[in-house]
Amino acid sequence: MQLDQQRRYARQILLPEIGEAGQTTLLRTRVLIVGAGGLGSALITYLAAAGIGHLGIIDDDRVELSNLARQIIHETGDVGRLKVESASDRVAELNPEIHVSTHPFAITAENAESVIREYDIVADGCDNFASRFAVNAACIALGTPLVSASLAGFEGQVMSIDPAHHTNTACYQCVVHPDAPEANTCRESGVVGPLAGIIGSMQALEVVRVALGMPALINRLAFFDGRTHSQRISSLTRDPHCPVCAPRQAA
Repeated sequence: MQLDQQRRYARQILLPEIGEAGQTTLLRTRVLIVGAGGLGSALITYLAAAGIGHLGIIDDDRVELSNLARQIIHETGDVGRLKVESASDRVAELNPEIHVSTHPFAITAENAESVIREYDIVADGCDNFASRFAVNAACIALGTPLVSASLAGFEGQVMSIDPAHHTNTACYQCVVHPDAPEANTCRESGVVGPLAGIIGSMQALEVVRVALGMPALINRLAFFDGRTHSQRISSLTRDPHCPVCAPRQAA
């Protein structure tokens, strides 16, 4: 590890759970962030600052003025720009040694595997079920760890899925049925701005934990209520009949 890196990451290296070996692991880790919005803003910022060596950012949206109350990786001057370009610029300013790959298109069932196979971990912060199901299915098929988070109003939640190392892990489709009514987006139902930072930071911490091989939120859902500042963790159970992960278990 170079001297500048030792200085930049000094406070993390001091932690016995990380040390120089752990920091080297983070520098070698490739993480795909799905969505450069509210959750993605905190995710991208803290993962870059923590020294995740390669970040992929996938999003087909452009910055709108209404985004700026919660999507703090973008600025007023970025309105109209592709979010992946704006986010990449911020990473370069924060930590220029981090490599960023931008994917300025939507993730779909057709392209998810081809994009995800280039990364070690996926962090999903998108705002629609179709994309979430596509990401989940691809991660299950490839055996790629997935850290999923969502938020609305004053509430947010985080969970992890690691099909390669936890054979009985509940996947996203075990928890949310594809026939469930589409969740309202922030555009439709609203969201308090700081919540995106709280949940996105929790998600970034979970990505770091997964990268380092620490105990993660496997078969657990961490829930945060911003109205009361209350937190709880609920247990999850894998659906033995899940059409996405059950076939892989039987293989």
